[in-house]
Amino acid sequence: MTFAATILTLYPEMFPGPLGQSLAGRALREGRWSLNTVQIRDFAADKHGSVDDKPAGGGAGMVLRADVVATALDSVSDGHPVLALTPRGPPLTQSRVKTLAAGPGVVLLCGRFEGFDERLFERRAIEEVSIGDYVLSGGEVAALVLLDACIRLLPGVMGAPASGVDESFETGLLEYPHYTRPVTWEGRTIPEVLRSGDHAKIVAWRHARSVEDTRLRRPDLWERHVGARVGSPSGARHRTDDET
Repeated sequence: MTFAATILTLYPEMFPGPLGQSLAGRALREGRWSLNTVQIRDFAADKHGSVDDKPAGGGAGMVLRADVVATALDSVSDGHPVLALTPRGPPLTQSRVKTLAAGPGVVLLCGRFEGFDERLFERRAIEEVSIGDYVLSGGEVAALVLLDACIRLLPGVMGAPASGVDESFETGLLEYPHYTRPVTWEGRTIPEVLRSGDHAKIVAWRHARSVEDTRLRRPDLWERHVGARVGSPSGARHRTDDET
């Protein structure tokens, strides 16, 4: 089954962009996923191709019109999940990416200007999603990120199946650090355990480093991973959102 990606955007020329290269590009050429871009402006009702208007109540910028975007969206409605790339959505997670990659495809709605008329989300089944707490010029770059995360998980895209397992966020921990030749570089040497040939010790070292790095670098991930109540005098464990 081919993973079908449909992108609604004001800048279709931005696709496939980097997704036409490397693993994703090869997978596209091999038919493991398909790409369809839809120019939102083609669905404007006037001769000027107007897709936005001034915000109701005043304020800076322009807002994408619900009527135009909805018409564009309705033209490609195929039962695939529809996601709008917007900072108002919850953060994209590896768990959500895996679910999407296991499905038939996605429809991605790329915002511009100040965003979408809120009535669009009230009248259409659209999942809002954010790729981080920062501001982009539009949703196209975010759509590329989401698609890249999905495409790499498609069957046959990555050379070694294990490549997708030992990754940051797959187990709730950051991935352990990597090394390669030369053994010594600028006075720094590859840790001895990785040169020992002792597989059990290497596995234990890698897990210990994943734990340590997650705890020090991403305390938010560590908190979710261990389910420990921060600052609790007893250190008692409590149920987290991803536990039953």
